[in-house]
Amino acid sequence: MFVDSSAWIALLSARDRRHGDADAMFRRAAARRARLLTTNLVLAEVHRLLLLWAGVRAAARALDRFEASPLTVVEFATAEHHRAARLWLERLGGQPVTYTDAVSFAVMEATRCAAAMSFDRHFARAGFPLWRG
Repeated sequence: MFVDSSAWIALLSARDRRHGDADAMFRRAAARRARLLTTNLVLAEVHRLLLLWAGVRAAARALDRFEASPLTVVEFATAEHHRAARLWLERLGGQPVTYTDAVSFAVMEATRCAAAMSFDRHFARAGFPLWRG
């Protein structure tokens, strides 16, 4: 399952209004030993937000946790993902979809990832079901 920055942020920030939902989803995923696919661009978003909200140490700890998790797989964006992301942005025309989300859609498509753990409705609009566990 793909994990978007909105789910990671909600999990890592106890002050996030969706923290409880995210915590429950991640616990269910861990119980199933589900592979958690994400991208380096998603991690960059998470790191940036934590850096601004919680400081250098919290942002660094988050990266350490991602790397230490046996269930988390980080897909690094390639030139092919970039080309596919540009097509996603064209397809989704008037919607305010970020490049990071478009690369996420490209990675999900390339890896045949069926669902996304996300609080971002753009995933559903792009045709990827949102996983709630």
